[in-house]
Amino acid sequence: MTWSETQPLLEQACWDTLYMVGWSTLIAVVAGLPLGILLVLTERGGLLQNAFLNKAIGQIVNIVRSMPFIILMVALMGFTRWIVGTTIGREAALVPLAIGAIPFFARLVETSIREVDGGLVEAVQSMGGSTWTVVRKVLVPESLPSLIAGATTTIVALIGYSAMAGTVGGGGLGDLALRYGYQRFETELMWITVAILAVVISIIQFAGDYAARSLHRRGGRSGAAPRLRFLKVAPSKAS
Repeated sequence: MTWSETQPLLEQACWDTLYMVGWSTLIAVVAGLPLGILLVLTERGGLLQNAFLNKAIGQIVNIVRSMPFIILMVALMGFTRWIVGTTIGREAALVPLAIGAIPFFARLVETSIREVDGGLVEAVQSMGGSTWTVVRKVLVPESLPSLIAGATTTIVALIGYSAMAGTVGGGGLGDLALRYGYQRFETELMWITVAILAVVISIIQFAGDYAARSLHRRGGRSGAAPRLRFLKVAPSKAS
């Protein structure tokens, strides 16, 4: 294939991959963040201790996470068709991508939240802070650098998942590499897609690491800024 024939294919495949990864990341963060926090709050000794709910959520998360993504896509075909009306294309690929990423990110959130200093939680509670105040003023701000690192890991994983989505007609760079690079023996095109994926992943990883380090230096986990905010809130809570 000539470059004039390859270029529009690569451009469309890149946009399809960015579309799938972008929307599935947004869904994973919006749904996975509260799910991960809930796992911590409902565990034994948590602020909302509930053994039944914690085990139920944990089992669902574990089952979805244990399934290889290619099998998850096939298992969700009926659900995907019900949601978007088709099982082919980038919109259809969003469904298994999002469902696969939500428990993945939720576990990363759970790990990040558990690393927050318990003394800060107790301090806010002693000032009369509610569970929502603890989550908003302590758990999320203190774990933000780690949460950003977890989101970066999720994005990188989703790029790999989106490439696998090409095996069932999901579109994107994976589909391009499969249809042209493998089935039509266009080896050069396949290596170009591999190089593009490597560059995109490197950029995302660098950006995520830089953001996490910057937040940590500005007063991330166990920094002084959150404590000052607690002191400002304390009088209104006490009153």
